[in-house]
Amino acid sequence: MKFIDVGNGNSVLLSRIIAIVSFDAAPIKRLVQDAKEQGLAIDATCGRKCKSVIISDSKHVIMSSLDVNEISDIKEKNISE
Repeated sequence: MKFIDVGNGNSVLLSRIIAIVSFDAAPIKRLVQDAKEQGLAIDATCGRKCKSVIISDSKHVIMSSLDVNEISDIKEKNISE
């Protein structure tokens, strides 16, 4: 099992990630709001500004303060190891 760091000491299981998207788009903001209403939102920002959203295969939406490129770089490093 490989985990990736999503910022602030939080980790997500690599095999459960479906997508990593930017928080800036309106459809993503609606997705996060819907996930909050359903109890499927996980806030891993620790009070910082949300920059990216990770969508898991369990329909959970994980908000991160790291940029999409930073998370993707970490993901690529873990896949190649």
